[in-house]
Amino acid sequence: MTAFSPLAIGPHIVQPPVVLAPMAGITNAPFRTLCREFSGGKGLFVSEMITTRALVERNEKTMQLIHFDETEKPRSIQLYGVDPVTVGKAVRMIVDEDLADHIDLNFGCPVPKVTRKGGGSALPFKRPLLRAILNEAVGNAGDLPVTMKMRKGIDDDHITYLDAGRIAVEEGVTAIALHGRTAAQHYGGTADWDAIARLKEHVPEIPVLGNGDIWSADDALRMMRETGCDGVVVGRGCLGRPWLFGDLVAGFEVPQALGFARAGETPIGAYATPGLRTVADVMVRHATLLGEWIGDETRGVIDFRKHVAWYLKGFSVGSEMRKRLAITSSLDELSAQLSELDLDQSWPAGADGPRGRTSGNNRVVLPDGWLKDPYDCSAMVSADAELDTSGG
Repeated sequence: MTAFSPLAIGPHIVQPPVVLAPMAGITNAPFRTLCREFSGGKGLFVSEMITTRALVERNEKTMQLIHFDETEKPRSIQLYGVDPVTVGKAVRMIVDEDLADHIDLNFGCPVPKVTRKGGGSALPFKRPLLRAILNEAVGNAGDLPVTMKMRKGIDDDHITYLDAGRIAVEEGVTAIALHGRTAAQHYGGTADWDAIARLKEHVPEIPVLGNGDIWSADDALRMMRETGCDGVVVGRGCLGRPWLFGDLVAGFEVPQALGFARAGETPIGAYATPGLRTVADVMVRHATLLGEWIGDETRGVIDFRKHVAWYLKGFSVGSEMRKRLAITSSLDELSAQLSELDLDQSWPAGADGPRGRTSGNNRVVLPDGWLKDPYDCSAMVSADAELDTSGG
């Protein structure tokens, strides 16, 4: 087995080479705090998607989303935009006001509200537009490193990742993350790790990070070995499992992961398997952090509701209790309901596997005429293409 090198994102050294994927409505400051606590502060934890127009216009919700805890180093923002000028202004604002230490650009989101405006995973098909956005971003970033996250393409007939990777290198992007699925696949099927390997071969000048189907530390290590990628980006695998980042640190750092076994140490594959009592404690802490961040306990608990099913996956929890937890509105209520469960349950078999959305083979919603010519960008991006809000 091979020891993996630290990941360099500009001046920032990420060791182990593990990145929390930006997820709308999920990777806000409270969730990032939990993940960092379990990792011991190791890794890179990216904000949820920030819309460039909303940032430039100082949308109230957006300004809250870009808040970082003083312990977050480096501060990492992901931007979404389709207009090069607006992207450039947003990046310049981040630099001038010292809002972040690293900027990631979203070219991977497959949801219709983004792709129908030519954004996210639709945008790399328009090669000149992609180049213009990258040029503006890197040109306005000063010393801040600019990275990008993308998918293989729109669908199997419109694959873009190799061309996009070469454009990124030419425009000065620091690193690229590739989700091994097309936009049409959304989160269905199996991620194409071979595509990650091909991209690494295609752009050897900069780090390539792999994303897709990392459900455990073993998966991360296997992706690194099989593809030659320089780091991994973990998304759905940590839903309801922020301790996965502790597993990842252990997987990369313990001697067994590198092929140097020592007696008495945890073998590769034997990672955190918290019982329900521990999981319940983490759930309450997560909800508490959300309430403190939002400034309202009730709103924090309401926001937490979407996490409940992920945390409880595989545990024996009756349907009636799940319904009650889905309408919880206070920390006391949440704690009381969780205390009614059989908290002595151990970690359930199979709970480490896939979680989150799994739908695939979707029709990608695109602007009219988007696929006619990858080099014709005239009149393709409408005036309202820049969303005016950020996050989920």
